[in-house]
Amino acid sequence: MQNEFDAIIVGSGVNSLACAVHLGAKGWRVAVYEQAGTAGGAVKTLELTEPGFRHDWAAMNLSMFAGSGFFKEHAEALTAQGLEFVPASHCFASVFDDGKWFGVSTGEGETRARIAAFSEADAMAWDRLCQEFPETAEHVFGLMGSPMQTHVLLKLLAKVLYKKGVSWTAGLMRLLISSPRSFLSETFESDHVRATLAAWGMHLDFAPDLGGGAVFPYLEAMANQNFGMVIGKGGADTVTRALVAQIEASGGEVHCGKKVTRVIREGARATGVELADGTRVTAAKAVIANVAPQGMMKLLEGGSGNSGFDAKMTKFVHAPGTMMIHLALDELPDWSASEELKSFAYVHIAPSLDQMARTYQQAMAGLLPDEPVLVVGQPTAIDPSRAPEGKHVLWVQVRMVPGEIRGDAAGKIGETDWAKVKEIYAERALDIIEKHAPGLRAKIISRAVVSPLDLEADNPNLVGGDQVAGSHHLSQNFLFRPAFGHATGKTPVDGLHLTGASVWPGAGTGAGAGYMLARKLGGK
Repeated sequence: MQNEFDAIIVGSGVNSLACAVHLGAKGWRVAVYEQAGTAGGAVKTLELTEPGFRHDWAAMNLSMFAGSGFFKEHAEALTAQGLEFVPASHCFASVFDDGKWFGVSTGEGETRARIAAFSEADAMAWDRLCQEFPETAEHVFGLMGSPMQTHVLLKLLAKVLYKKGVSWTAGLMRLLISSPRSFLSETFESDHVRATLAAWGMHLDFAPDLGGGAVFPYLEAMANQNFGMVIGKGGADTVTRALVAQIEASGGEVHCGKKVTRVIREGARATGVELADGTRVTAAKAVIANVAPQGMMKLLEGGSGNSGFDAKMTKFVHAPGTMMIHLALDELPDWSASEELKSFAYVHIAPSLDQMARTYQQAMAGLLPDEPVLVVGQPTAIDPSRAPEGKHVLWVQVRMVPGEIRGDAAGKIGETDWAKVKEIYAERALDIIEKHAPGLRAKIISRAVVSPLDLEADNPNLVGGDQVAGSHHLSQNFLFRPAFGHATGKTPVDGLHLTGASVWPGAGTGAGAGYMLARKLGGK
């Protein structure tokens, strides 16, 4: 192993690997060090239950990656390395206690017809949103894909004002700061439509009444309607494997099972890292840490030399946790609401805005929610290659749960140790699915339950099982992610940069933070 590189990257999440690929294309030799035994962070696929059943560990939806600026620039190289997507035309749906359901699909008129069955006024509102989406998307995606610096924001604002005027610009800004409930209640009258779209806020940490959350249900609904969804052929790790192969093709290295314990500094500059086994590796140009802010402080042994920066990193706030249930099945669930639901990538069980708000508050209080929000992923409905012929995998995200248990909102679980609670709590989640898909348990061949603390043990960035690597509330988003003055990954230590989902533009598989940093370091 060569111990001197142009850049060293700590952690192997998608942002890390994308950063390494882009820098490699600019002639840099990059080494990536990952503490886990498999590269990819939250984007990896494992046989967690039975041989031949491939389960996405955390991330399943790769639409953000497929639509990213990074992929647009490097698509040819990554496709040559084996990256392959599978499109889903039936994207997401929700089921309700009254036996009804609603889903968003790409077929012409398909989604509108489902909305019209609830409300013709809502169908007309949907038409209006779809008509306006291309113009809105241009500016929203432009914001999401830009470095979060004051002068960049002012330039973007001036462009919007010039093209669209004050009233339209004010409307866009209002969308960006609105809560899901306010946006959806103003737009739709059907509780079923509102709840189906609001569930996307819960993929992050936006309960219905939290400001800044409206844009996520809006973007998912419109993007899925217009472009569909994609998942990875054979598993989400098609992305990881292609990225690693491309790094190695450009002379870089990716090392798993290698924990970085500290950043080495000479004077005020970061010059390399030290591994847990004592090995030192030097970096001529940059040390890049894809870590949560508290993890950065550990690498700096408690201090950067700038007390203001250190305080901001220490006070960084994480979102509630997530529990994962991975099932190997004989058959897909038999959804009682409609046979059509078997064809959807995601089926949400989040019956109302009030229930989602209650679940969030319970988790924030340290309580196991009495009725967690469930995201039931059906990847083998889209990509049968993930399981033996005729068999299936189910990917169940249990949202939200506390990283540290203080009690049970239902008053039934007395244990507070996740190692003991996870299998018990999984039964509560399966009971909820059974209510909407009777007979599910009889189809289960094997299961693997991953607690919030299991997620953190595998990837320390997911503090308390926080899959989005930090709250995205307005006080910690845009210019304030992870803190004001550091949204580009800048640190007080020369040559040391922060990247990952804790940095703007935040969570997801779009690789935005890593790509923008690589463009800055590599001269675009």
